[in-house]
Amino acid sequence: MNASQIPGLTVMDHPLVDHKLSILRDHESPPHRFRQTLHELSWLLAYPAFAALKTEGVDIQTPLEVTSCQAMQPPYPCLVSILRAGNGLIDGFSQVCPEASVGHLGLYRDHDTMAPISYYNSLPTDITQRQVILGDPMLATGGSAVMALDTLREIGVRDIVFSCLVAAPEGVKALHDAHPDVPIVTAALDRELNESCYILPGLGDAGDRIYGTG
Repeated sequence: MNASQIPGLTVMDHPLVDHKLSILRDHESPPHRFRQTLHELSWLLAYPAFAALKTEGVDIQTPLEVTSCQAMQPPYPCLVSILRAGNGLIDGFSQVCPEASVGHLGLYRDHDTMAPISYYNSLPTDITQRQVILGDPMLATGGSAVMALDTLREIGVRDIVFSCLVAAPEGVKALHDAHPDVPIVTAALDRELNESCYILPGLGDAGDRIYGTG
């Protein structure tokens, strides 16, 4: 799959992104280095992920004169993490945009059926008024991302961007087919899924590698 074949798909093209992905893909990278590199890469990924943020004109008094600027106004964006691995990505986004609130959707993949199962939901009460960036390091089958987007749509959220570190063509297609208006921002579009629905070449189980539980 070529990135240009999917409307709304952004795949980052930058040497620093490539370098940090090489560290994340390396099976010898220990959890502490994986976590730190993930945070660093999320700062770079935040640039296209936040590109559509709404700002308003304001007059600011500098030390020398009044000037016109653009600034976010309340209600600020909401960063939504698909637990647990999503925290590694969303924590970095939060450092770039500390004004944003943070929500969580708890989903896991049944290892027999590969279907996503929901177990937790914690979101701001006014999330329907906010721009939302939904984050999960891996977009594999797309099941968890689609379920999370379904949940957000059902409560009335309309302005959403999905961001991940690594995406498989199968997951990109599934998400785009279910929610064609949701932009997808990723650091890499990998080759395919294997028979166990892991991304190839991928970087393994992001949650296990973040928290050292693999």
